[in-house]
Amino acid sequence: EMNADGTMRVVLADGTVLMQHEVEKGDIWRACQTKDAPIRDWVKLAVTRARQSDTPAIFWLDPERAHDRELQKKVETYLQEHDLSGLDIRIMGYNEAIRVSMERMKRGQDTISVTGNVLRDYLTDLFPIMELGTSAKMLSIVPLMAGGGMYETGAGGSAPKHVQQLTEENHLRWDSLGEFLALAVSLEETGIKTNNPKAKLLGKTLDAATGKLLDNNKSPSRRTGELDNRGSHFYLALYWAQELANQTEDLELQAHFAPLAKTLAENEQTIVAELAAVQGKPVDIGGYYRSNPKLTSEVMRPSATFNAALAALV
Repeated sequence: EMNADGTMRVVLADGTVLMQHEVEKGDIWRACQTKDAPIRDWVKLAVTRARQSDTPAIFWLDPERAHDRELQKKVETYLQEHDLSGLDIRIMGYNEAIRVSMERMKRGQDTISVTGNVLRDYLTDLFPIMELGTSAKMLSIVPLMAGGGMYETGAGGSAPKHVQQLTEENHLRWDSLGEFLALAVSLEETGIKTNNPKAKLLGKTLDAATGKLLDNNKSPSRRTGELDNRGSHFYLALYWAQELANQTEDLELQAHFAPLAKTLAENEQTIVAELAAVQGKPVDIGGYYRSNPKLTSEVMRPSATFNAALAALV
């Protein structure tokens, strides 16, 4: 925030002024910097994904933007560090990139969009909403430079409205599908990086359980009195436990989760009824930004039968 009227300048070490803006007291002025190492890693990710997916990749760079022109120079340089044989990697302006991507989409063909994070965020909200009517049924996987990963999902709506409905009607319509997908990928990545077969199997069975959740339409409803986020989590637990109980790759995991699968299946109607019975009345979670953990836990875990089954697993 500017404490006086004046001029903000971005200046190189040799005194060259890259840009400047006239500002007034109280103005908010922000600047960002794109560094070399992330650009090199960005190019590597694009080439790796194009190779793994055997899919054309398009760098979205606008030649009319000075920032993008500088990026393109680096992209063209760093692409030469990789084996591009058999790959279709192009650099296009935004209008051309979206046109080509949409034309391919109409033909049922995939296209990798290589963009900056702001445009990536827009696209990964836009297309799921157009295709599925929600941003909640998607997952963005972002490999990090130090070896970790970020797994981001949409919320399927405005969080304040979700909390408002929860506190007024004790119905949480938040769709956790993206979180389920993210957890499965996290387990799979952990299994690969640490050579842990159990982690990989947990991820594999969680993916199968998530598929069953979708097949059986157990996602949260927007209407109070119907299945909400808590009911969706119950069904994920049921299906995941069943997948683990039915697999034969790891008999230890099978024996550990078989009792839970049996208990949840036998008590399905009771648990769903207990979760539905609390809806329709206001609840107190102790605040919006800083909710009370004890009150929130009580609201989110209203089924004594479900709680007892999970406690027995531990």
